[in-house]
Amino acid sequence: MATSERDPIAAIATAPGRGGIGVIRISGQQLAAFAKVLCARGSGGQPQLLMARHATLVSWRDARGEPIDRGIMLWFAAPHSYTGEDVIELQGHGGPVVMGQLLARVLELGRAHAPGLRLAEPGEFTRRAFLNGQMDLAQAEAVADLIDASTTAAARAAMRALEGRFSDQINTLVNAVIELRALIEATIDFPEEDDVDVLAHWDAQGRLDAIRSKWAQLLEGARQGLRLRQGMTVVLIGAPNVGKSSLLNALAGQDLAIVSPLAGTTRDRIEHAFDVQGLAMTLVDTAGLRESIDPIERIGMERTLAAVTRADLVLELVEADDPAPPADRLELAPSMDYARDCLGKHLPAQVPVLRVRNKIDRDGLAAGIDPAPRLGADAGQVRLSAQTGAGMALLLERLRELAGLSAVEPEFIARERHLQALLVAGEHLNSADREARESLPALELFAEELRLAQAQLGSITGEFSADDLLGTIFGRFCIGK
Repeated sequence: MATSERDPIAAIATAPGRGGIGVIRISGQQLAAFAKVLCARGSGGQPQLLMARHATLVSWRDARGEPIDRGIMLWFAAPHSYTGEDVIELQGHGGPVVMGQLLARVLELGRAHAPGLRLAEPGEFTRRAFLNGQMDLAQAEAVADLIDASTTAAARAAMRALEGRFSDQINTLVNAVIELRALIEATIDFPEEDDVDVLAHWDAQGRLDAIRSKWAQLLEGARQGLRLRQGMTVVLIGAPNVGKSSLLNALAGQDLAIVSPLAGTTRDRIEHAFDVQGLAMTLVDTAGLRESIDPIERIGMERTLAAVTRADLVLELVEADDPAPPADRLELAPSMDYARDCLGKHLPAQVPVLRVRNKIDRDGLAAGIDPAPRLGADAGQVRLSAQTGAGMALLLERLRELAGLSAVEPEFIARERHLQALLVAGEHLNSADREARESLPALELFAEELRLAQAQLGSITGEFSADDLLGTIFGRFCIGK
């Protein structure tokens, strides 16, 4: 960072805009004297009694003695604060003008009473909390995830991560690796011991198997936590007038798209984010794919194909009585002959396709779900009616399954970097396992693979962290956090 991490910092901690309350946060070392200045009545009044963690009613004035605002001040003495430093919070009225005036006055007074006081950088309060040992890196990231959570389930999982649920599991795994490393490395310096006997004596294989089993459970939890955090983008495709807009409206619970018996009503894509049993989902309704000379409709179809390339899942809508197409994932329903070639060129190979047979109410068919890959849709098919709601619960259940979420809510929130660190750690644990199974194992290589696995796991909680990684993580926070 260009500025010193020892400088006192200040920032407006509440969101921009107008509100009943606005908060300015100040953090630094040895701020008790400055806190008393901020507690003074008027420009030359006597400081009020300042008690840690107690609210004090204060009137703030500018350099000329004119009132700025009246509110309360909270004082948190180090290390019993969010950042681990002395922290002052000023809570006044939440208007942007009054908050700006008060912050300017704080910085002005800081020049005389808190040398070096400056505006905080994005995420700097939480970064200081991490550097001062108030939380580890995974917990610090959970702070941002809690703020950004778009569903109740995501917020609960982020809170559990903030409380240390994820970190505790990582630390348990790290401690098991360290213990096995210590046992093996303690014997490396004694060449008279046979490597096979050493591994057998310490039950290295059994210990490693337990570590890998715990790692696999943690990896699955991280995958579910990542999906909960990122959500899923689902694109509706199908021929015109097959019911895409009706399905969008049914899932959203409101009329977002125009529903009409006329084909080609939807000319542009419509996106809507909503909560599917705890999963944040962005549903994209697209223009129907058909041959057309209408330039506006063709633009809409081009946007449909563009949306498909960034989908996590494609819902292919067909009418309930459409005959079954061949069992090729790119061979879509017969009503989509024109779409076949287009989608074959644009649909990424890893994106699953779930067929939705709509309008079962019209054909007298029963709602149902076929999760096995068949009928040209590798994610199976669901039979439903967007008009009556029959089968909608089955669709929601299948969407959660395809997102990789179990019936139980994920235990913690996770990020892509956590998942990658776990995957690399798993590679090193696998290498250690292969080495242990060699007829002539090398203890040095076995121990080194364990060390590398430990380093990857430690990077999740910040035990091993580069400054550029910290800058990337905290640079995405808001300034007041």
